Amino acid sequence: MMKKMNIPTSKTSLVLFLCQIISALDVPLDLSQPPTITQQSPKDYIVDPRENIVIQCEAKGKPPPSFSWTRNGTHFDIDKDSQVTMKPNSGTLVINIMNGGKAEAYEGVYQCTARNERGAAVSNNIMIRPSRSPLWTKEKLEPNHVREGDSLVLHCRPPVGLPPPIIFWMDNAFQRLPQSERVSQGLNGDLYFSNVQPEDTREDYICYARFNHTQTIQQKQPISVKVYSMDSLNDTIAANLSDTDIYGAKPVTERQPVLLTPTGSTSTKVELRGNVLLLECIAAGLPTPVIRWIKEGGELPANRTFFENFKKTLKIIDVSEADSGNYKCIARNTLGSVYHVISVTVKAAPYWITAPRNLVLSPGEDGTLICRANGNPKPSISWLANGVPIAIAPEDPSRKVDGDTIIFSHVQERSSAVYQCNASNEYGYLLANAFVNVLAEPPRILTPANKLYQVIADSPALLDCAYFGSPKPEIEWFKGVKGSILRGNEYVFHDNGTLEIPVAQKNSAGTYTCVARNELGKIQNEVHLEIKDPTMIIKQPEYKVIQRYGHASFECIIKHDSTLLPTVTWLKDNEELPDDERFLVGKDNLTIMNVTDKDDGTYTCVVNTTLDSVSASAVLTVVARPNPPFDLELTGQLERSITLSWIPGDENNSPITNFIIEYEDALHEPGVWHYQTEVPGTQTTVKLKLSPYVNYSFRVIAVNKIGRSQPSEPSDQYLTKSASPDENPANVQGIGSEPDNLVITWEPLKGFQSNGPGLQYKVSWRQKDVDDEWTSVIVANVSKYIVSGTPTFVPYEIKVQALNDLGYAPEPSEVIGHSGEDLPMVAPGNVQVHVINSTLAKVHWDPVPLKTVRGHLQGYKVYYWKVQSLSRRSRRHVEKKILTFRGNKTFGMLPGLEPYSSYKLNVRVVNGKGEGPASPDKVFNTPEGVPSSPSFLKITNPTLDSLTLEWGSPTHPNGVLTSYTLKFQPINNTHELGPLVEIRIPANESSLILKNLNYSTRYKFYFNAQTSVGSGSQITEEAVTIMDEAMASRQVDIATQGWFIGLMCAVALLILILLIVCFIRRNKGGKYPVKEKEDAHADPEIQPMKEDDGTFGEYSDAEDHKPLKKGSRTPSDRTVKKEDSDDSLVDYGEGVNGQFNEDGSFIGQYSGKKEKEPAEGNESSEAPSPVNAMNSFV
Repeated sequence: MMKKMNIPTSKTSLVLFLCQIISALDVPLDLSQPPTITQQSPKDYIVDPRENIVIQCEAKGKPPPSFSWTRNGTHFDIDKDSQVTMKPNSGTLVINIMNGGKAEAYEGVYQCTARNERGAAVSNNIMIRPSRSPLWTKEKLEPNHVREGDSLVLHCRPPVGLPPPIIFWMDNAFQRLPQSERVSQGLNGDLYFSNVQPEDTREDYICYARFNHTQTIQQKQPISVKVYSMDSLNDTIAANLSDTDIYGAKPVTERQPVLLTPTGSTSTKVELRGNVLLLECIAAGLPTPVIRWIKEGGELPANRTFFENFKKTLKIIDVSEADSGNYKCIARNTLGSVYHVISVTVKAAPYWITAPRNLVLSPGEDGTLICRANGNPKPSISWLANGVPIAIAPEDPSRKVDGDTIIFSHVQERSSAVYQCNASNEYGYLLANAFVNVLAEPPRILTPANKLYQVIADSPALLDCAYFGSPKPEIEWFKGVKGSILRGNEYVFHDNGTLEIPVAQKNSAGTYTCVARNELGKIQNEVHLEIKDPTMIIKQPEYKVIQRYGHASFECIIKHDSTLLPTVTWLKDNEELPDDERFLVGKDNLTIMNVTDKDDGTYTCVVNTTLDSVSASAVLTVVARPNPPFDLELTGQLERSITLSWIPGDENNSPITNFIIEYEDALHEPGVWHYQTEVPGTQTTVKLKLSPYVNYSFRVIAVNKIGRSQPSEPSDQYLTKSASPDENPANVQGIGSEPDNLVITWEPLKGFQSNGPGLQYKVSWRQKDVDDEWTSVIVANVSKYIVSGTPTFVPYEIKVQALNDLGYAPEPSEVIGHSGEDLPMVAPGNVQVHVINSTLAKVHWDPVPLKTVRGHLQGYKVYYWKVQSLSRRSRRHVEKKILTFRGNKTFGMLPGLEPYSSYKLNVRVVNGKGEGPASPDKVFNTPEGVPSSPSFLKITNPTLDSLTLEWGSPTHPNGVLTSYTLKFQPINNTHELGPLVEIRIPANESSLILKNLNYSTRYKFYFNAQTSVGSGSQITEEAVTIMDEAMASRQVDIATQGWFIGLMCAVALLILILLIVCFIRRNKGGKYPVKEKEDAHADPEIQPMKEDDGTFGEYSDAEDHKPLKKGSRTPSDRTVKKEDSDDSLVDYGEGVNGQFNEDGSFIGQYSGKKEKEPAEGNESSEAPSPVNAMNSFV
């Protein structure tokens, strides 16, 4: 049965896996082998004195080893000490402290030896030391009295413990004391003040020491600090010093930096390789100095250098000999700098270059043990055999010691032993055990049979073939049952038997056979390799910018091998998603509802299978309107300007584009904020112009692409001094409201424009072009002044000047106004009319003298009206129409006239007061036009071959009627039109009898009137002649037959179905065949009979051609009345607003209303006659 193994593909996992399978393999435990130490306590072992001491020593070997101990270099007989026991099948010692033993009695150096018949292995020297947490020695602490600005060091001096305690400073409330660039704790635990401030005064500076091993905290007595400020010193010594001495000097004296630690200009530091190097510089000074670190002649190591304690501590991790050198710290403030150079030397305890490794040799083989180490100073190498210095150990002719190497030649079974290599210098030692085991064993394959490996395509595949044998077997690999031995660059063969396929492809899958052979035998094993498709993210999450409280959604759509089960995990900033119901994880997406600022970050979709892992990330940026600015400050106060500065609020991931500054005038408009100015978003200071006599407050609004922030808190108020006005009222005008007055108006100044109390206005006027003096009056709290007794419509020079209690505004500019208007005195003369056509005329007039207008000339109005129609000589209600022509125009066009009519008109001049007198009425006539359609058409008295037509004259003849024209044509059973017949009828006729018509035939009639100008619009109607009596008799005889009755019923049913279908289609707006043919033959003039088959063309169902539709039949009275089709512009007229452009084209409207005659009969809704229905089947 195959055992499944998934080979990881990530780089880290692959390295760990290679380390596992490529390292030397252990000797199987069923074979004889010397002892090997597998577990031991650390060299420096600090124990809790309140708990039992456990000193570990575990080893393996065949046969199982026995254990013994030495203490301080001599044999430790555990049987003689009742407090000490050794665990069964183990060398681990347990010293019972909790039942009366004392840890101090067992302090010392311990070493364990594990021994069997093939050798002895020894542990490191293990130093046992109990942890100590002594109390603080009692001391009398004097209060510290310090002048403001001086430096101070509070000493901690903790008791010496094992291990050293962790130091921190707190107050009586067990709150950590705040630290900063000015106040910080040194590496020795002391608290350093670069300069003291009054807020440093307190009586509970307490140093605490925490001893981790014993979980105890020791407390030093509280230290008191009293800081004296210069103000308090001045109060104390004011009686002895002059005012100049006290207040003339600076309150606190600034000082150059001075180093508090380390002292002097140079010092030295020794650190061991691999440790953490900590260098410290703390300086006094005012202002507080800033620390900077450099390495002389080199750079600080990248990625290993860190700054702590506000850059006062330089930390370099994992130091090496290359980090030796001179490190300079520089403390600098505005007054100067000081530096200190620390010479660092990196020493090294011994470390391995090549540690000795176990040797398994067959009888007669050769081998070597190599022990190479380095250090500073260079360590010495010494060898032991089975725990005894090799110089006094039993001799073995097969071995030879050569410094750090032991050479073995032609070993025999008695050569098996454990060798110890010791490398030591003044900073420490290394001890390594390595055995030589002489065995004769055939090959063994330790990898389970039929093991299954699964890897991702294009990844390395590592097939294990762990083996053992002595002599060392040779390993060969084959693929398939009868495959040849694997060779070539596509494979890598490791010494431990592993086969590596660097880039496994789909064709790499299959069964592989590992063969191990030596001179004592051969063995093989099969393993199986499966190649899986890689997991891919085919739709990755994308960068999102979302407004606050919006929704964000990230997609993560994957593709994977069908035999692998993926798991999708979402991370935020490489950590688990917050436990928040707003985060909704779907099958292939992540949705965040109502995003907030804390949702900013990087979101990663991680897809894991048992074989591989892929991920994709996207950043979510949450944007919002900026936070309001704060800390508004007013500086540089002057009479007409001030400087405003502020601190911007958080821009919420959308850069601030500009700031808007608003102001409030608490003196004139409290609570009302006005726009002042705006500045770019990079600017946080602005100089503002001010007006006098305003109590200013300012606020700032930040703006970004999302919107405006809330306003900042208002600034402090600033009241400017009063001054005379800077400006005068605007929009000064002079317009008379009556013929004998002049009304002067202006826009009053706003409150902040007054520049001071007592705002008034000096109003001045004089008649223009007359040698008069200015007349003035001073008013307040108004914006209008009326001058009475003026001549009618004369020009005046006017000015309005502002003043207040402090003086006048600058001299104002003058404006021209006019006293009141009166109605014009004369009418336009020489009015002439030129008729252009039957509906359009042009009118001319002479302008009136400007002096007679007595006001501003606004234009001329033309009043015109129809007197009568020339055709009927009948009068009707006179409805005047008005056209207005702006400015000084002297002509205009009169559109929309009725043909063949008599008109009158007059012209009047217009000013601001009203209209002048009318000119004498001018009469003009319009020529003839074409008439409207006859008022009705009625068809009566149908017989077998005749019809009687009656009609009414046109409602609007538009001239003298000359004749009527009648056209008619038959319509057959298939609704096609026959030949057209035309008859001209005298104008004085009102009826006509048409004879010689076909019996039982439908006819369509077209009727219109003519004047000398042309034909008017036509009116249409249809009628049917009746059947003869013989035909009716035959039809009655047939109708009495049963077969005919049945046939008629069937036909009636079909017709009913057809009518329903047509009705439905008509309601839906569709067309049926008759409709299509009607559309094609709307004009009766172009509808000839089809001579090839004798049928008529189909006809239209338009409004005046509806022979078949409901309502298209002739009504019972055979009367049709056509709607009035007159399109005169009178129908559009409205009011007196009509006017013409400069070229005389009409741009106005008329005052007349549209006149319409009621329509009659043409849309009758009667159902078709049964006789007509029968006729359609003949």
